[in-house]
Amino acid sequence: MVSRAREVAWTLVLAPWLGAVTSCGTGADSKVQPQQHPPQARREGDERQARARQQMVDVQLAARDIRDERVLAAMRDVPRDRFVPEPYRRHAHEDRPLPIGHDVTISQPYIVALMTQLLELPAHARVLEIGTGSGYQAAVLATFTRHVYSVEIIEPLATSARERLAALGFDNVTVRHGDGYAGWPEHAPFDGIIVTAAPAEIPPPLIEQLAVGGKLVVPVGTMEQNLRVVTRHERGHVTRDVAPVRFVPMTGRAAEDAELQP
Repeated sequence: MVSRAREVAWTLVLAPWLGAVTSCGTGADSKVQPQQHPPQARREGDERQARARQQMVDVQLAARDIRDERVLAAMRDVPRDRFVPEPYRRHAHEDRPLPIGHDVTISQPYIVALMTQLLELPAHARVLEIGTGSGYQAAVLATFTRHVYSVEIIEPLATSARERLAALGFDNVTVRHGDGYAGWPEHAPFDGIIVTAAPAEIPPPLIEQLAVGGKLVVPVGTMEQNLRVVTRHERGHVTRDVAPVRFVPMTGRAAEDAELQP
């Protein structure tokens, strides 16, 4: 997105591992070799994961309040298990966050879908994400947008997410290492901005980088947090709170500003 505390409840997250499957050698001269699977085993594994994603969409999303067909299709198509560490992949489609290293987690599917739906993106949208993490949120957005620009403050996370997204064919996602407080002005304005950690107050540059009609979805607060939607208009912006949430705090400049508050 910086060091982050563990997620308490709803948190969209950041991940440190590489996307490719690797195995460790036993000595200094050992070479890492990918584990080989017969084609039939790969097909059966892919089919199982596809069924798990379909059940996830039916039970956790569509049965609740996720109505945007583009969001449902994206959650159905993006291989969530590829964004989860190997020991937890059997739990990838459960409605709960999972640890992914660096004391952070990948958010439960419902929160990813809800925040994506709240953006209400137009066709061919350009989106800014603050907090790349594993790259899962960016991948979901990339399935129905023109381009996703994602900023990650932890350099290993930025590197691994970039490699993972490229390996999965998401060529309309650009990942940069940096502090998301400043957004990405070189590519502004954006039709939507999504933030996956909670600042005490919304960074002004993010609102400034919204296109007219664009929406910013961000958890805001310290001890008490609300998921907030900011809509940019010609003469300013309008905010509304959607639900109480609990995200990890935003770090970098946002954390410094929070310390200065009385």
